[in-house]
Amino acid sequence: MTRPLVALGTSDPLAVLRGLEAALAGGPALLPVAEGAPALPTPPPADVRQRVALVVETSGSTGTGKRVALSSEALLAGAAAADAALGGPGSWVLALPTHYIAGLNVLTRSIAAGTTPVVVAPGHFDATAFADAVDQLVTGPAAPRRYTSLVPVQLARVLDDDRATAALGRFDAVLVGGQATPAALRERAVAAGVRIVTTYGASETSGGCVYDGVPFGTVRTAVVDDELQLAGPMLAEGYLGDDDRTAATFVDRDGLRWYRTGDAATVSDGVVRVLGRLDDVVISGGEKVRLGAVERLVRDLPDQHGAVVTRRASGEWGEVPVVVTERPLDLDTVRSHVGDALGRAARPAAVVVVDRLPMLASGKPDRRAIQDLASS
Repeated sequence: MTRPLVALGTSDPLAVLRGLEAALAGGPALLPVAEGAPALPTPPPADVRQRVALVVETSGSTGTGKRVALSSEALLAGAAAADAALGGPGSWVLALPTHYIAGLNVLTRSIAAGTTPVVVAPGHFDATAFADAVDQLVTGPAAPRRYTSLVPVQLARVLDDDRATAALGRFDAVLVGGQATPAALRERAVAAGVRIVTTYGASETSGGCVYDGVPFGTVRTAVVDDELQLAGPMLAEGYLGDDDRTAATFVDRDGLRWYRTGDAATVSDGVVRVLGRLDDVVISGGEKVRLGAVERLVRDLPDQHGAVVTRRASGEWGEVPVVVTERPLDLDTVRSHVGDALGRAARPAAVVVVDRLPMLASGKPDRRAIQDLASS
């Protein structure tokens, strides 16, 4: 059996909320589409299998486009487990785009809780508008708990504004994900009295399913050949129109269905530590260097929470790490900081300062465009 797949623009997040509510109740499946975003090479199908309630288009920060198909059961299982991990359902401020799984998670959890999120106007994130939204949430109908979800660059902008920082302290939990949260940024938030919860997940896992390094609910983790794999009821059905990619990414083992994340990680005493993408490695002077590890160290430097480390070809070394940032950064300082921790081969060869880092609509850095900047 099938049901229609309806594409809906995301300029009105509350319209997306209504579309998702209908999809979860058995109506047409929903495909949120960001206006102005590049279209995937093939059009979406008119119909999908009955189990599919939501389709999320994603190209990620690298790689080719894909359409992740999610069932109502997966979405609601993830929402229920997340609410249990946070202390119960509540009311939300929506500050993320609703074609992005983290924004759709806010809508799913609001639907499950029977609440309506207060929406920060879509577009360029503004700390004042965020503080205004929090005021609306606080003065609106009483809810047992209050939540919001941000990406690290949004958190940094909020912490640069005194009123917005005070507003952030009103939440029972502030989820921060989409990319690694720099330790210095997290420490700054905690010092301001903000209850931060770092999240890890993907569209393929119905969003975040690991909170502060700990899988919630019945989520299982494994590391196979250095790759983090996840299992649980929140996994996607697969990729629309791409059976080969589905078979390669979702594998059966030990009686469970596992999602291969493509991330290198360690799991110690039940705590997950993500090290970066498996393919995000350069060979510099004959040594392997994980760019994610270099980036985490760079982001721990003052005012560098948004810096990105990418690669550049080198006739002498093969490839070398390069820092691209919006804030001034002394090359000798960063080379010494990284070299002391990771060795000589990991030291960045250059710092490229730009007016604004290219970003995806999800709020993540556009790493392909950033690599082009570093190489030019």
